[in-house]
Amino acid sequence: MFAWTLYHPSGAFCPDWAVSQADAAPSQERGLRGENRNMFPNKAKPSFAVFAALILLTATALAKTQVAKQAFGHTPEGTLVDLYSLKDGKIEVGIITYGGIVVSIRVPDRNGKLDDVVLGCDSVEKYVAQTAHFGGIVGRYANRIAHGSFQLDEHTYSIPKNDGDNALHGGLVGFDKVVWDAKQIPNGVELTHISKDGDQGFPGTLTAHVKYTLSGGALRIEYSATTDKDTVLNLTNHSYFNLAGQGNGDVLRHVLKIDASRMTPVDATLIPTGELKSVESTPFDFRKPHEIGERINADDAQLHLGRGYDHNFVLDHPADKLSEAAEVYEPATGRILRVLTTEPGVQLYTGNFLDGSITGKEGRVYKARYAFCLETQHFPDSPNHPKFPSTELKPGQKFHSITVYEFSTGTR
Repeated sequence: MFAWTLYHPSGAFCPDWAVSQADAAPSQERGLRGENRNMFPNKAKPSFAVFAALILLTATALAKTQVAKQAFGHTPEGTLVDLYSLKDGKIEVGIITYGGIVVSIRVPDRNGKLDDVVLGCDSVEKYVAQTAHFGGIVGRYANRIAHGSFQLDEHTYSIPKNDGDNALHGGLVGFDKVVWDAKQIPNGVELTHISKDGDQGFPGTLTAHVKYTLSGGALRIEYSATTDKDTVLNLTNHSYFNLAGQGNGDVLRHVLKIDASRMTPVDATLIPTGELKSVESTPFDFRKPHEIGERINADDAQLHLGRGYDHNFVLDHPADKLSEAAEVYEPATGRILRVLTTEPGVQLYTGNFLDGSITGKEGRVYKARYAFCLETQHFPDSPNHPKFPSTELKPGQKFHSITVYEFSTGTR
């Protein structure tokens, strides 16, 4: 009798001796590793060699992510929007070419029940109308730029103000409000957008590429960009997560850990003051796990300003090294989201400005704190803060950034 005890990320059950061979190659992300031990006497090896090879080939074939393309709708201008569906084992991800939006992420709970864990809309028309940036690629500059203005090379650039006196997420028509070119790649889709010189006030013609790939229970987002003129750039994904299922109540019982010992305090308009403040003895200390709702209503000046959490955390990992930034656990379903990134910061946003006016997928109404965002990023308003990590990109340089959303189940 064989002991079929390990579950391969492909979704196929494999004996652990087969998994150890199939997964022998190193990986940047967390992978399954089996022990390489001899299960059979020498006289049995030839008779099982072909059998072992067949199992390995089957596992490899099953491990390949299924990618499908279909029409999703049209923009008001008549531009076709496609939906790319990625499926790897029990995890399914939907991405549309409008805004590079992640429209769905279906993952199992501890009992194997699938549910969609990101907020969103049912149609292109609704994505065009909404201003919450659900699931989109945010750029050219994610987060806020004070007064919609910055200086670069002794020239002042002005970005349309769309958040009071500030520019938010790239201005009035950011990267989540345009249709991207797309092509299928192994395990996913690659999106491309060319932002012309002067687009939303930003200098330089910028060519941006974003690769979404799904493998081994993880959605990997790889950003790259080049420019023909000095410019600034800050890209992220703006997915709203609820690990209990989109629209299934608030996220206050979700348990959160963030690898950050400092954060960037903000002023009344949510622009960083320039200080890098210790989280010690504050409601912002998530170095050990806490429920999101445990301290969200504390009498804290920063929480009052954001109506909850809407703040950038300064990650402790080395710059440009793919490392864990955060982990979230939902106790009722057992779902776990682990976020890894090469970025120096992550914005925790707890859906404070959702007010019930948006009806999302499956007719579900999105109320305050019905989701959380973990937006990996450079710091808000960095072009106006020389001491922050630079967001400048020059001709001849290549911007490169990776973020991974890894899903699993368990207990904490």
